Amino acid sequence: MRRRTLLGTLPTLAVFGSFATSCGGMQVGVGARALAAEGGERLRIDGSALELVRLAGPLEHPWGMAFLPGGGMLVTERPGRLRLIDEAGRLDPRPIDGVPRVWARGQGGLLDVALPPDFATSRLVYLAYAAPLGNGAATRVARGRLDGHRLADLEVVLTADPPGSGGRHFGSRLVFGRDGKLYVSTGDRGEMDRAQKLDDLAGTILRIEPDGRIPDDNPFVGRAGVRPEIWAYGIRNAQGLATNPWTGELWEHEHGARGGDEVNIIEKGANYGWPLVTHGVDYSGLPIGRGKTMPGVVDPIWVWTPSIAPSGMAFYDSDRIPGWKGSLLVGALAAQMLVRLELDGRKVVKEHRLLQYEIGRIRDVRMGPDGLVYLLTDAVDGALWRLGPALG
Repeated sequence: MRRRTLLGTLPTLAVFGSFATSCGGMQVGVGARALAAEGGERLRIDGSALELVRLAGPLEHPWGMAFLPGGGMLVTERPGRLRLIDEAGRLDPRPIDGVPRVWARGQGGLLDVALPPDFATSRLVYLAYAAPLGNGAATRVARGRLDGHRLADLEVVLTADPPGSGGRHFGSRLVFGRDGKLYVSTGDRGEMDRAQKLDDLAGTILRIEPDGRIPDDNPFVGRAGVRPEIWAYGIRNAQGLATNPWTGELWEHEHGARGGDEVNIIEKGANYGWPLVTHGVDYSGLPIGRGKTMPGVVDPIWVWTPSIAPSGMAFYDSDRIPGWKGSLLVGALAAQMLVRLELDGRKVVKEHRLLQYEIGRIRDVRMGPDGLVYLLTDAVDGALWRLGPALG
């Protein structure tokens, strides 16, 4: 089926999974502006209409995005470029200067980007990336001041040492919590036992002040032989991190091995079990750890087996897409889809699988200030997409 628009004939995409939506008005709240686009794919689902628009590209393995006040966004490309997309959806051909040198091998490179709550005055941009260190690489966080078309006064605020020699499991997502602290996810670097070592920053959720100092109320401050940056541990490779807008809690998702991808609610000082317990098995098919649960570890609230390879996560807190408010949105790499999880408090009550195999590997998902959903697809010729109610 094809639908005629003012801009020509655009194909309708098939969407897998059932969900309730309806056509809504394109009213943008005060202070929020939608990125413009010239046209999109019309989706008709149970009599309702959505529109999927390819806004910008090509982007080389885009990884993270952050919305700028007044419109537009910053997008990272894993090979080591920070790109600017303006409020009209135009990709600036010139990358932002002043980005730190990255270790762009395997899963490494330039990863997430985040803006602090005071960005309008500080102009600070935070970047997570795999940094060359010693004979290998480690996840690092740096910040710089956005000055025109460059990052000035770049400084490192965190290094998740010791470094590892492999090219796997760097994490890394960045979130500023309601408490003003910066939360950082790191991966186990492909060395699973590191996630249980408290003198090691691999396989953890870290909590620091925006300038890199250690908060006095971190759970392991003052404990001998334990890194005080650690907020939670026993994490395999978290590539989704978001603050629940209704409770203020920090939620996380992480890759399992062969099965066992998880959604967790992060608690202060908690152990999430990897690799002592897991719902997955090793890639060889052999078991990992002691089972699926054990005393002293926090169990996940949702598990995917087989794995979907989750990446990117956002709570949907808008009325722009009716029926979606209160959902958790998750991108998927291996399963190439957008997942919408219906929530009842801290429980997942239903899963909807959308856009499967239609636009490729979804690396990141965010709700924009306009209440629409923005997606990054992970490919050499990746792109920024927008999903929202259709006009007309």
